[in-house]
Amino acid sequence: MTRFVLSAVVLVLGVAGGTVWAEAGEGASTKAPGTVRLFNGKDLTGFYTYLRDNGRDKDPKGVFTVRDGLLRISGEEWGCVTTLEAYENYRLIAEYKWGEKTCAPRVDRARDSGILVHSVGTEHAFGKVWLYSIECQLIEGGTGDFIVVGDGSEKFSVTCPAAVEKQGGCYVYQPDGKPATIRGGRVNWFGRDPEWKDVKGFRGKRDVEKPIGEWNRMECVVEGKTITVILNGVTVNRCIDVRPRKGRIQVQSEGAEIFFRRLDLVPLKQQ
Repeated sequence: MTRFVLSAVVLVLGVAGGTVWAEAGEGASTKAPGTVRLFNGKDLTGFYTYLRDNGRDKDPKGVFTVRDGLLRISGEEWGCVTTLEAYENYRLIAEYKWGEKTCAPRVDRARDSGILVHSVGTEHAFGKVWLYSIECQLIEGGTGDFIVVGDGSEKFSVTCPAAVEKQGGCYVYQPDGKPATIRGGRVNWFGRDPEWKDVKGFRGKRDVEKPIGEWNRMECVVEGKTITVILNGVTVNRCIDVRPRKGRIQVQSEGAEIFFRRLDLVPLKQQ
Protein backbone atom coordinates (compact mmCIF):
# COMPACT_ATOMS: atom_id res chain seq x y z
CA MET A 1 0.00 0.00 0.00
CA THR A 2 1.33 3.45 -0.91
CA ARG A 3 2.45 5.53 2.04
CA PHE A 4 1.49 9.20 2.04
CA VAL A 5 3.52 12.13 3.35
CA LEU A 6 1.41 14.55 5.38
CA SER A 7 2.00 18.19 4.58
CA ALA A 8 -0.62 19.50 7.00
CA VAL A 9 -0.89 19.51 10.78
CA VAL A 10 -2.57 16.32 11.93
CA LEU A 11 -4.63 15.41 14.94
CA VAL A 12 -4.85 12.05 16.61
CA LEU A 13 -8.45 11.12 17.29
CA GLY A 14 -9.51 8.29 19.60
CA VAL A 15 -12.60 6.56 18.26
CA ALA A 16 -14.18 3.89 20.43
CA GLY A 17 -11.19 1.64 20.88
CA GLY A 18 -9.29 2.53 17.72
CA THR A 19 -7.00 5.38 16.74
CA VAL A 20 -7.16 7.13 13.38
CA TRP A 21 -5.35 10.07 11.86
CA ALA A 22 -7.34 13.02 10.53
CA GLU A 23 -6.11 16.07 8.67
CA ALA A 24 -6.65 19.56 9.95
CA GLY A 25 -8.52 22.01 7.77
CA GLU A 26 -11.67 21.75 5.69
CA GLY A 27 -11.07 20.44 2.20
CA ALA A 28 -7.47 19.48 2.97
CA SER A 29 -5.91 17.49 0.13
CA THR A 30 -3.47 15.49 2.23
CA LYS A 31 -4.40 12.00 3.34
CA ALA A 32 -3.98 9.95 6.47
CA PRO A 33 -1.70 6.90 6.39
CA GLY A 34 -3.53 3.98 4.80
CA THR A 35 -6.32 6.11 3.33
CA VAL A 36 -8.34 4.46 0.57
CA ARG A 37 -9.33 7.13 -1.93
CA LEU A 38 -12.67 5.71 -3.05
CA PHE A 39 -13.23 8.56 -5.51
CA ASN A 40 -10.03 9.37 -7.39
CA GLY A 41 -11.24 12.65 -8.89
CA LYS A 42 -10.83 11.36 -12.45
CA ASP A 43 -13.32 8.56 -13.08
CA LEU A 44 -15.41 5.89 -11.38
CA THR A 45 -12.66 3.31 -11.01
CA GLY A 46 -13.55 1.11 -8.02
CA PHE A 47 -17.30 1.64 -8.46
CA TYR A 48 -20.07 0.26 -10.59
CA THR A 49 -23.31 2.07 -11.40
CA TYR A 50 -26.83 0.76 -11.08
CA LEU A 51 -30.01 2.43 -12.35
CA ARG A 52 -33.49 1.11 -11.76
CA ASP A 53 -34.50 1.40 -15.42
CA ASN A 54 -31.18 0.42 -17.00
CA GLY A 55 -29.40 -2.00 -14.69
CA ARG A 56 -25.71 -2.31 -14.00
CA ASP A 57 -23.12 -0.09 -15.73
CA LYS A 58 -25.65 1.31 -18.21
CA ASP A 59 -26.06 5.07 -17.87
CA PRO A 60 -27.27 6.54 -21.18
CA LYS A 61 -28.34 9.87 -19.62
CA GLY A 62 -25.08 10.43 -17.78
CA VAL A 63 -26.58 10.37 -14.30
CA PHE A 64 -23.08 9.79 -12.91
CA THR A 65 -20.31 11.93 -14.41
CA VAL A 66 -16.85 13.13 -13.35
CA ARG A 67 -15.58 16.54 -14.39
CA ASP A 68 -13.03 18.99 -12.96
CA GLY A 69 -12.35 16.67 -10.03
CA LEU A 70 -16.02 16.40 -9.01
CA LEU A 71 -18.44 13.50 -9.07
CA ARG A 72 -21.81 14.83 -10.22
CA ILE A 73 -24.96 12.82 -9.59
CA SER A 74 -27.83 14.37 -11.53
CA GLY A 75 -30.64 12.63 -9.64
CA GLU A 76 -32.74 12.23 -12.76
CA GLU A 77 -32.92 8.45 -12.39
CA TRP A 78 -33.15 6.34 -9.24
CA GLY A 79 -29.93 4.44 -8.66
CA CYS A 80 -26.47 4.52 -7.11
CA VAL A 81 -22.75 4.16 -7.50
CA THR A 82 -21.50 1.19 -5.49
CA THR A 83 -18.00 0.19 -4.41
CA LEU A 84 -16.71 -3.04 -5.89
CA GLU A 85 -15.19 -3.94 -2.53
CA ALA A 86 -16.80 -4.50 0.86
CA TYR A 87 -15.46 -2.68 3.92
CA GLU A 88 -15.60 -2.73 7.70
CA ASN A 89 -14.07 -0.67 10.52
CA TYR A 90 -13.36 2.68 8.90
CA ARG A 91 -13.93 6.42 8.91
CA LEU A 92 -15.63 7.49 5.70
CA ILE A 93 -15.07 11.17 4.86
CA ALA A 94 -17.48 12.61 2.29
CA GLU A 95 -17.36 16.22 1.13
CA TYR A 96 -20.47 17.19 -0.82
CA LYS A 97 -22.69 20.07 -1.86
CA TRP A 98 -26.20 20.23 -3.27
CA GLY A 99 -26.77 21.48 -6.81
CA GLU A 100 -29.72 23.56 -7.98
CA LYS A 101 -31.41 20.92 -10.13
CA THR A 102 -34.19 18.65 -8.88
CA CYS A 103 -36.06 16.03 -10.87
CA ALA A 104 -39.48 14.40 -11.08
CA PRO A 105 -41.14 13.13 -9.00
CA ARG A 106 -39.26 15.27 -6.44
CA VAL A 107 -39.03 18.57 -8.32
CA ASP A 108 -40.60 20.55 -5.48
CA ARG A 109 -39.50 18.28 -2.63
CA ALA A 110 -36.50 18.37 -0.31
CA ARG A 111 -33.21 17.59 -2.01
CA ASP A 112 -32.52 13.93 -1.28
CA SER A 113 -29.65 11.44 -1.54
CA GLY A 114 -27.82 9.17 0.88
CA ILE A 115 -24.73 7.13 1.72
CA LEU A 116 -25.57 3.48 2.32
CA VAL A 117 -23.05 1.46 4.32
CA HIS A 118 -22.89 -2.28 5.08
CA SER A 119 -24.57 -2.97 1.72
CA VAL A 120 -25.11 -6.67 1.05
CA GLY A 121 -27.05 -9.01 -1.19
CA THR A 122 -28.16 -8.31 -4.75
CA GLU A 123 -28.99 -5.18 -6.69
CA HIS A 124 -32.62 -4.03 -6.73
CA ALA A 125 -33.37 -5.93 -3.50
CA PHE A 126 -34.88 -2.80 -1.93
CA GLY A 127 -37.25 -0.66 -3.97
CA LYS A 128 -35.97 -2.37 -7.12
CA VAL A 129 -32.89 -0.16 -6.82
CA TRP A 130 -30.63 -0.69 -3.81
CA LEU A 131 -28.78 -3.40 -1.93
CA TYR A 132 -29.97 -4.05 1.60
CA SER A 133 -28.00 -1.68 3.79
CA ILE A 134 -27.96 0.97 6.52
CA GLU A 135 -28.43 4.49 5.21
CA CYS A 136 -26.73 7.59 6.53
CA GLN A 137 -29.27 9.99 5.13
CA LEU A 138 -28.56 13.08 3.04
CA ILE A 139 -31.70 15.21 2.75
CA GLU A 140 -32.50 18.85 3.39
CA GLY A 141 -33.34 19.12 7.09
CA GLY A 142 -32.68 15.45 7.79
CA THR A 143 -29.03 14.86 6.96
CA GLY A 144 -27.67 12.47 9.58
CA ASP A 145 -30.79 10.37 10.03
CA PHE A 146 -30.35 6.59 10.02
CA ILE A 147 -32.63 4.57 7.75
CA VAL A 148 -32.77 0.78 7.76
CA VAL A 149 -32.84 -0.32 4.11
CA GLY A 150 -33.58 -3.96 4.84
CA ASP A 151 -36.09 -6.75 4.58
CA GLY A 152 -37.70 -6.21 7.99
CA SER A 153 -35.82 -9.09 9.59
CA GLU A 154 -33.34 -9.03 12.47
CA LYS A 155 -30.54 -9.20 9.88
CA PHE A 156 -30.95 -5.46 9.29
CA SER A 157 -31.36 -3.16 12.27
CA VAL A 158 -29.99 -0.21 14.21
CA THR A 159 -30.07 0.44 17.94
CA CYS A 160 -29.63 4.06 19.04
CA PRO A 161 -29.96 5.90 22.35
CA ALA A 162 -33.19 7.82 21.87
CA ALA A 163 -35.45 10.40 23.47
CA VAL A 164 -38.66 9.21 25.11
CA GLU A 165 -40.83 11.31 22.81
CA LYS A 166 -40.94 10.29 19.16
CA GLN A 167 -41.07 12.72 16.26
CA GLY A 168 -43.43 11.91 13.41
CA GLY A 169 -43.51 8.31 14.57
CA CYS A 170 -39.70 8.06 14.54
CA TYR A 171 -37.18 7.82 17.36
CA VAL A 172 -34.88 10.81 17.86
CA TYR A 173 -31.22 10.38 18.78
CA GLN A 174 -30.39 11.48 22.31
CA PRO A 175 -26.88 10.65 23.61
CA ASP A 176 -28.10 9.74 27.12
CA GLY A 177 -31.39 8.24 25.96
CA LYS A 178 -32.75 4.72 26.30
CA PRO A 179 -31.60 2.30 23.56
CA ALA A 180 -34.24 1.77 20.88
CA THR A 181 -34.05 -0.75 18.05
CA ILE A 182 -35.69 -0.55 14.63
CA ARG A 183 -35.73 -3.02 11.73
CA GLY A 184 -37.23 -0.56 9.30
CA GLY A 185 -37.88 3.15 9.12
CA ARG A 186 -35.78 5.94 10.54
CA VAL A 187 -33.98 7.28 13.59
CA ASN A 188 -33.84 11.08 13.34
CA TRP A 189 -30.70 13.09 14.04
CA PHE A 190 -30.93 15.01 17.31
CA GLY A 191 -31.87 18.41 15.86
CA ARG A 192 -34.35 17.50 13.15
CA ASP A 193 -37.03 20.18 13.09
CA PRO A 194 -40.39 18.87 14.43
CA GLU A 195 -42.01 21.01 11.70
CA TRP A 196 -39.97 19.40 8.91
CA LYS A 197 -41.72 19.39 5.56
CA ASP A 198 -40.75 17.57 2.40
CA VAL A 199 -40.31 20.76 0.39
CA LYS A 200 -37.42 22.03 -1.70
CA GLY A 201 -35.13 24.37 0.21
CA PHE A 202 -36.34 23.36 3.69
CA ARG A 203 -34.17 24.70 6.51
CA GLY A 204 -34.67 23.71 10.13
CA LYS A 205 -33.93 25.96 13.10
CA ARG A 206 -31.07 23.71 14.28
CA ASP A 207 -29.75 22.51 10.93
CA VAL A 208 -26.02 21.79 10.83
CA GLU A 209 -25.90 21.35 7.07
CA LYS A 210 -24.69 24.41 5.17
CA PRO A 211 -26.79 26.37 2.64
CA ILE A 212 -27.22 25.15 -0.94
CA GLY A 213 -24.03 25.48 -2.97
CA GLU A 214 -21.67 25.36 0.03
CA TRP A 215 -19.47 22.36 0.81
CA ASN A 216 -20.32 20.05 3.70
CA ARG A 217 -18.21 17.40 5.39
CA MET A 218 -19.93 14.24 6.56
CA GLU A 219 -18.02 11.55 8.41
CA CYS A 220 -19.40 8.08 9.04
CA VAL A 221 -17.27 6.40 11.69
CA VAL A 222 -17.97 2.71 11.36
CA GLU A 223 -16.35 0.53 14.01
CA GLY A 224 -17.54 -2.93 15.00
CA LYS A 225 -21.18 -2.67 15.97
CA THR A 226 -21.29 1.14 16.05
CA ILE A 227 -21.80 3.94 13.54
CA THR A 228 -21.28 7.60 14.41
CA VAL A 229 -22.33 10.34 11.99
CA ILE A 230 -20.48 13.66 12.21
CA LEU A 231 -21.71 16.56 10.08
CA ASN A 232 -19.53 19.65 9.79
CA GLY A 233 -17.82 18.75 13.07
CA VAL A 234 -21.02 18.01 15.03
CA THR A 235 -22.01 14.49 16.11
CA VAL A 236 -25.60 14.34 14.88
CA ASN A 237 -26.43 10.65 15.32
CA ARG A 238 -24.98 7.46 16.73
CA CYS A 239 -25.90 3.81 16.47
CA ILE A 240 -24.60 1.57 19.24
CA ASP A 241 -25.55 -1.74 17.63
CA VAL A 242 -25.95 -2.31 13.90
CA ARG A 243 -26.65 -5.31 11.72
CA PRO A 244 -24.97 -6.16 9.40
CA ARG A 245 -21.51 -4.87 10.29
CA LYS A 246 -19.71 -4.80 6.96
CA GLY A 247 -20.46 -4.48 3.27
CA ARG A 248 -20.17 -2.31 0.20
CA ILE A 249 -20.85 1.42 0.13
CA GLN A 250 -23.55 2.95 -2.09
CA VAL A 251 -24.12 6.64 -2.93
CA GLN A 252 -27.64 7.37 -4.13
CA SER A 253 -29.20 9.17 -7.05
CA GLU A 254 -32.64 10.08 -5.76
CA GLY A 255 -34.14 13.11 -7.48
CA ALA A 256 -31.61 15.85 -6.64
CA GLU A 257 -28.35 17.06 -8.12
CA ILE A 258 -25.44 16.55 -5.74
CA PHE A 259 -21.66 16.90 -6.10
CA PHE A 260 -18.85 15.09 -4.27
CA ARG A 261 -15.26 16.26 -4.25
CA ARG A 262 -14.07 13.70 -1.75
CA LEU A 263 -14.93 10.15 -0.74
CA ASP A 264 -12.07 8.84 1.41
CA LEU A 265 -11.99 5.82 3.66
CA VAL A 266 -9.56 5.74 6.58
CA PRO A 267 -9.17 2.23 8.06
CA LEU A 268 -9.45 2.05 11.85
CA LYS A 269 -6.83 0.18 13.84
CA GLN A 270 -8.39 -2.62 15.85
CA GLN A 271 -7.11 -3.47 19.33
